[in-house]
Amino acid sequence: MMRDEISEEEIKEIKTRLEKTTPGPWTSISESRGETVGTDFIMTAGEDIYLMGATLVDQDFIAHARQDVPRLIAEIERLKASK
Repeated sequence: MMRDEISEEEIKEIKTRLEKTTPGPWTSISESRGETVGTDFIMTAGEDIYLMGATLVDQDFIAHARQDVPRLIAEIERLKASK
């Protein structure tokens, strides 16, 4: 069961995991979108990420998470500060 409020410790843990990732932005690249051949990967500022078994929707979600998570953390912190 999920709790209603995320703790400061949980936010700190999420930020720590985020800081250890390859810098963003990450971009979902699909050379096979709409085609039968091509390579699907996540382009990063470092090494590209190739996923096995992921759908294109999964790949898009993972790539966007690198940009979305920092924004969500900032919004959580803003909302907590305004209480």
